[in-house]
Amino acid sequence: MLLQKLLILRSPGIGAVKYNNLIAEMHDEFAVVDSLHLSQDFVDSVKQEMERAQELGITYITDTDSIYPQNLYAIKNHPPVISVRGNIDTLNKKMVSMVGTRHSTAAGMEFIADLATGFAEHEYTVVSGMAIGTDTAAHNGALRVPGNTQTIAVLAGGVDYIWPLENESLYYEILDRGAIISEMPVGTTPMANHFVQRNHWIAGLTDMLIISEADMKSGSMTTARFALNYKKPVFAVPGHPSDPRSQGPNSLIKSGQATLCMSLNDFFDDKKTHTDKKNQTCQNDLLDKIGMIPVSESVLANIVKKSVAEIKGDLVMLEIQGLIRKQDGGYVLN
Repeated sequence: MLLQKLLILRSPGIGAVKYNNLIAEMHDEFAVVDSLHLSQDFVDSVKQEMERAQELGITYITDTDSIYPQNLYAIKNHPPVISVRGNIDTLNKKMVSMVGTRHSTAAGMEFIADLATGFAEHEYTVVSGMAIGTDTAAHNGALRVPGNTQTIAVLAGGVDYIWPLENESLYYEILDRGAIISEMPVGTTPMANHFVQRNHWIAGLTDMLIISEADMKSGSMTTARFALNYKKPVFAVPGHPSDPRSQGPNSLIKSGQATLCMSLNDFFDDKKTHTDKKNQTCQNDLLDKIGMIPVSESVLANIVKKSVAEIKGDLVMLEIQGLIRKQDGGYVLN
């Protein structure tokens, strides 16, 4: 049955929509395959793909399998077959998708990484697209937490095709401690239009989506719109109004389409909440000590009677909120 499904899906011009229409019309994968009059060379190429997948430890999961992700199954015209490399148990945990620009700031990446760590600690799997920037921060943040179902990378190419090459080591860490999935044939090099489809499934897999830095025309905003169409809760991290990377999330917050995301406290009410309240107090204390003349981290730490390490996270938060900025080796008010 898997072979028949793949023969249909690998045929030119057939995607999930046409696949479903053909099955509805003929009621049977075997009948559909017969109607396509496929050449033996084509059948052999699909069999070779399946053999290659087996060699690499790649698992095909169809939408009739019990382990097919339930969130994804609920999406109309979901992929009839996905390929998975890594731990398939990762697919049916609670999930949170985190997306944002490839050109993220250091502060933005640190915020997302910390958020991902917090969600992983609360037994969520963090989903992203393994791009550089925000995606990388999300995966790495989740991987700080022990376990082997920590994160999922949804790829635009085949699950065996590492892209971008800069994330080769991250790819293998995700492979070891999470899962890599795709609807594309094994060995596929990603094309531009594949990324839009990939974004569909990042939104479809999740219980909620968090968008960080992203300009208005970015793929991350497309992913957020998919999530909204799927009636998924969307949260947005605010940024400074003059930064183009803040326009996307800020616009979602302003329009009421997304909920403001300021910290892990927005999602979980437990002991970490009390830590967050302490952090907010520290942030207010720091803000009171910053003016128009640059003040270094070491001076600020001395003023508030804390170590530099203790105040770094609070300074990052104030920077993300657009309240302060770095200048001449110190911090000033915006």
